[in-house]
Amino acid sequence: MSSIDFASLLLRLALGGMIVLHGLNKMKSKQSLTGTGQWFASIGMRHPQKQALLAALTETLSGLFILLGLFTPLACAALISTMIVAIVVSHRKSGFFIFNEGQGWEYCAFISVTALALATTGSGRYSLDHALNVFTDEWISFALCAAIAVAGSTLHLALFYRPTSK
Repeated sequence: MSSIDFASLLLRLALGGMIVLHGLNKMKSKQSLTGTGQWFASIGMRHPQKQALLAALTETLSGLFILLGLFTPLACAALISTMIVAIVVSHRKSGFFIFNEGQGWEYCAFISVTALALATTGSGRYSLDHALNVFTDEWISFALCAAIAVAGSTLHLALFYRPTSK
């Protein structure tokens, strides 16, 4: 096992596992999904209950795909897009640090950079991407991931974010 294959496996297990749990936590009960939707409404998201379900499913499925190393740049793009939306609608006004009141954007940015690094290096030999021989060019994977993440988050914000003026 090469060091890059081992590092990619570790990244996939840590990032994918963490994000799957985040998504499942949003769906653990009807009350938790409803609560997430109510919070989304309070920060200016249109169709907040649908947004809550979409966020939970995106986190769960992108995390699962990252764990498996399946279509890794696409899964990472979905995760990064979700984190960009979270930064814009909630965390940026609280500053950088997560321990700031309102939780700053540090955590979401770290997840995003980690996902982009994983998309760039590839999911490694012990992945379904490797078995299927897909996403083998690192720079194409990087560009695809970054472009989809930016386009997805921009479209999402344009369609669903309506911040309230204070």
